[in-house]
Amino acid sequence: MELEENQQETRWEDYVDWRNRPAVKGRHGGMLAASFVLVVEIMENLAYLANASNLVLYLRDYMHLSPSKSANNVTNFMGTAFLLALLGGFLSDALFTAYHIYLISAVVEFLGLIILTVQARSSSLKPPPCTKTGLDICEEVHGGKAAMLFLGLYLVALGVGGIKGSLPSHGAEQFDESTPQGRKQRSTFFNYFVFCLSCGALIAVTLVVWIEDNKGWEWGFGISTLSILLSIPVFLSGSALYRNKIPSGSPLTTIVKVLVAAFVNTCMKKKTPSNAIANMGTSSSPPTTTNKEVEKDTKQKESTETTSNSFKFLNSAAEGDPIHVALQCSVQQVEDVKVVLKILRIFACTIMLNCCLAQLSTFSVQQAATMNTKLGSLKVPPASLPIFPVVFIMILAPIYDHFIVPFARKVTKSEMGITHLQRIGIGLLLSILAMGVAALVEIKRKRVATSSGLLDSTEPLPITFFWIALQYLFLGSADLFTLAGLLEFFFTEAPLSMRSLATSLSWVSLAMGYYLSTVIVSIVNNVTGISKHKPWLSGSNINHHHLERFYWLMCVLSALNFLHYLFWACKYKYRSNKSRP
Repeated sequence: MELEENQQETRWEDYVDWRNRPAVKGRHGGMLAASFVLVVEIMENLAYLANASNLVLYLRDYMHLSPSKSANNVTNFMGTAFLLALLGGFLSDALFTAYHIYLISAVVEFLGLIILTVQARSSSLKPPPCTKTGLDICEEVHGGKAAMLFLGLYLVALGVGGIKGSLPSHGAEQFDESTPQGRKQRSTFFNYFVFCLSCGALIAVTLVVWIEDNKGWEWGFGISTLSILLSIPVFLSGSALYRNKIPSGSPLTTIVKVLVAAFVNTCMKKKTPSNAIANMGTSSSPPTTTNKEVEKDTKQKESTETTSNSFKFLNSAAEGDPIHVALQCSVQQVEDVKVVLKILRIFACTIMLNCCLAQLSTFSVQQAATMNTKLGSLKVPPASLPIFPVVFIMILAPIYDHFIVPFARKVTKSEMGITHLQRIGIGLLLSILAMGVAALVEIKRKRVATSSGLLDSTEPLPITFFWIALQYLFLGSADLFTLAGLLEFFFTEAPLSMRSLATSLSWVSLAMGYYLSTVIVSIVNNVTGISKHKPWLSGSNINHHHLERFYWLMCVLSALNFLHYLFWACKYKYRSNKSRP
């Protein structure tokens, strides 16, 4: 009996190793196990971002899509990839471990990249080059060639989604959250996860983008293919150290069950209000219950009363006898759903920030392509502009973790120092500044184009691309604060059975931002094109766009969104007392 108790104490409850045996304390988990996840993230993000950052130019120059079509296809592709993170998170929580979801997703992304590499290498699988007869006549990709292009792209999107939905939570699960040391290490992990994400991005937007522009796209796709392939053995190398959370069934089933039960019971209560009171009166513990059980039950009820003010209508899901056994809900399940609804309000407020970030992959690249991109004797590809926020994130992330957070902990005398919601708020504020700066820079760029008589020319404008770097710098800083804050916030606050799904909301916010960008661009063009006026963002020549007006619109929308965020953030009460002072 004593031996069994000792074995229980040395095991991680609800965790297994890669062979499905109970995970053991001291052998599984910890920073060493999480370090394999960090290395894999560098390779995975390199494979994804190497193509995504430059894809708008590939679609325009080689697939002959118009600038607006190219921009919308890129935002749709990136949006779909991040939206599919929900699928990866759901499967990690419900059916498989995050460990298995990563491996499956990496193989899917690998297959998609092979298709894109083959197409980029073979001229017969691409549209013919444009004919130079006064005006360029270009044949847009269509038919089987278009099918091959989008099959490859969306297989990559499916793989990326699965990886984004499983990898962060798999790394965070390696830490013991019952100790202050474990929680601090988990916070450090999320900061360095964003750091490693930036490391992969740095290689992607410099080396790989340069190779794509100078050696050919088949080389760029080939490097991405090799990178995601090599990430698989690197990930497997840490198998003996990982502790994997046992899937606990579909979290969506719980959410739907509580919502349906609350609705049905509320309707029943309106018809027969006395029954609900009678049921509550007869649901107390029988006289044979021990004192300890009564105390525990009393504490649970008190906790429910103090945490149910926000969504009182859900309380009816756990009251009385359900009309069907399938709608039987525990108090804990009701409280878990309330937490999900609370974090969804914060999630909704971050979509606008990611709509601003979408501009870095579309219009900002096209702006830079019209400017002087020479750095001494070196010509910098426009798609390498994200190097500015990436380098800044790589510098700021360690400074934040090793200096800013410890200082904040001393000042606030709390374990966290800077709360998750404060980090997210700083990111949203920086996004407002970024859009204002972007509008001012575009005004300057167009003035230079007008004064130099190059509005209709394809020659580089006599203005350095470093001006565009300003908006990248602000948005990159916003991304660091918001993404790391969101990942940790969702993982920490979510119920244990929904952590992978909740963490994937960080990427879904990116997806919704990309989709919202597409919608806003379409609405702006439709509204501004009324009465035979030229739409702000239409045409093949970006010098004739009214991009500065679009950026001012984004600035105003971001400011309104920030006020909306403040309203919910001020009302939010943290669920995890472990991370509070």
